[in-house]
Amino acid sequence: MSAPARTLDRGRTALVVIDVQDGFEKAVPEFGAVAEQTAILVQGARILGLPVVVTEQYPKGLGETTATVRDALDGTPRLPKTVFSAARADGFDLDGRDQALVCGIEAHICVSQTAHDLLGQGVEVHVASDAVSSRTAANRELGLRKMQESGAIVTSVETALFELLGAAGSDEFKAIQKLVI
Repeated sequence: MSAPARTLDRGRTALVVIDVQDGFEKAVPEFGAVAEQTAILVQGARILGLPVVVTEQYPKGLGETTATVRDALDGTPRLPKTVFSAARADGFDLDGRDQALVCGIEAHICVSQTAHDLLGQGVEVHVASDAVSSRTAANRELGLRKMQESGAIVTSVETALFELLGAAGSDEFKAIQKLVI
């Protein structure tokens, strides 16, 4: 018998955006789609009052967070890092939250290592599969599978946002609905 599915709770969840940087644009085939979905997550997190943590892997070499996401961040600080796991970056803080909704690049390296570190710290990890990619489809799938087999919950941007909402009929619902439809 498998464990019951876990759902996101806005009072427990922080959004973690990992390395959606300009330097990956040409190397990651789905870069544009990942950036758009990540921006939707960031906007949704803002609407729902979630803390947002953003990292940039070696920004001197890989550039800054891409404009699509950066514009949605509305001044949220970005943490530069050279470690692969965002959870090991100086200044990384989930603001007391015990659930992390994770997205970014690359699924099999920085996203995976972050998910594994967070799981090791007792944080429940949800990975938005449509806001995660790698340079190859095989590495993307490997990263997602490895995270899931280790206990992360694979979800989608829309599923995550509506779980966090919990119900229709509010101004927040209307704002989220505009983001995804």
